[in-house]
Amino acid sequence: MIISICINYIFGILISISQANSRESMPKWALTIGVTLNLLILIYYKYIHFILENLMDIGIKIDIDVSTVALPIGVSFFTFQNISYLVDVYRKEVDSQKNLVHLGLYVSLFPQLIAGPIVRYIDIFQEIKNRTITKELFSSGVTKFIGGLAKKVLIANTAGLIADKAFDISPTELSTPVAWLAILCYTMQIYFDFSGYSDMAIGLGRMLGFRFKENFNYPYISQSIQEFWRRWHISLSTWFRDYLYIPLGGNRKGKYWTYINLVIVFFITGLWHGASWNYVIWGLYHGLFIILERTGIISFPGKLWFLKRFYLLLVVIIGWVFFRIEDLNLALLFIKKLFSFSSGSNNYPLMYLDRYTYFVLLAGILFSTPIKQFVSNKVTLLIHNDILRATVKYSVYLILFVFTILELAQTTFNPFIYFRF
Repeated sequence: MIISICINYIFGILISISQANSRESMPKWALTIGVTLNLLILIYYKYIHFILENLMDIGIKIDIDVSTVALPIGVSFFTFQNISYLVDVYRKEVDSQKNLVHLGLYVSLFPQLIAGPIVRYIDIFQEIKNRTITKELFSSGVTKFIGGLAKKVLIANTAGLIADKAFDISPTELSTPVAWLAILCYTMQIYFDFSGYSDMAIGLGRMLGFRFKENFNYPYISQSIQEFWRRWHISLSTWFRDYLYIPLGGNRKGKYWTYINLVIVFFITGLWHGASWNYVIWGLYHGLFIILERTGIISFPGKLWFLKRFYLLLVVIIGWVFFRIEDLNLALLFIKKLFSFSSGSNNYPLMYLDRYTYFVLLAGILFSTPIKQFVSNKVTLLIHNDILRATVKYSVYLILFVFTILELAQTTFNPFIYFRF
């Protein structure tokens, strides 16, 4: 990470100097080399094992010992941040950072370093130089953090435990209901795990005087895959739009090039998530449905909004199978099990269902929708006194925080899914 900071510090300044000297080709060369070095760091640490394994599969053996190459935590996120910094300097949207410590702060800012959101330099460079921490900003950061922590500990962990127990079993041993329970719990786990982490990062950022943008906007209430990607992992989808899709030509070169660009973007989106073909398949799967929606092959009349939502959830849930199961054959067997309506020999995951689990899963379904805003608006209408309204709000968050800490104290199951990306 320190090497990456130094590389981008140097090339950011080189781009600015060459632009100031009116050298037409030099800024582009400096940008190209800088972006290439960033990508080489990412490829070496994240994809070298994947590349060599696939070369060996096609008969090309390269005698290189990569057994000691480990994946640095957060490398995907800070690499993309560095690339966005260089591109924005090249586009003259921001000035290059002359203070190495300030650029280092941007790259290594701990709240979102490990698992996002991807924060662009253009969004926080003013706050790096001068930020004001107000009581309102700090208190909103505390509540945002508590909400994210509760998402993670209470909902994601509960759903994830059931999902993991089910996915540890061969699909051939599962019954159709247990298979649906597994993928629905995973659907809930990955959303509340990742959005919970993002909320904690945003909350910590506010406590430190940084205003990070929202990363999730209730993606499961979407009515199309296109809308889903405007609501899911917003910092990543907008990054690919601004730094890959649009530079490739976007939709400006006709519909066929638009489809090719979408395939490229979603191929890389899948690969970004992990060095495995199941992630690539997951990305291309989403890209396929976006193309089908753009062509009009998949469309619903405006009045049939419920069909749109059912379609979206079905497509996303099936897609999560490829995201969760690395072995393609097992993933296909699992999908087959979902629609075979067959009985199985192993119902062990059902042992984890109790009243508390049912309550948490129901809460997960509710909080996948904008119910929080709905309740907040109702409270505002009912309670006109600002002090009383604030007292109710902070009391709820205090109770939530205490309950979350009690849950943390009595369990050791706390995986973060996106740490490995």
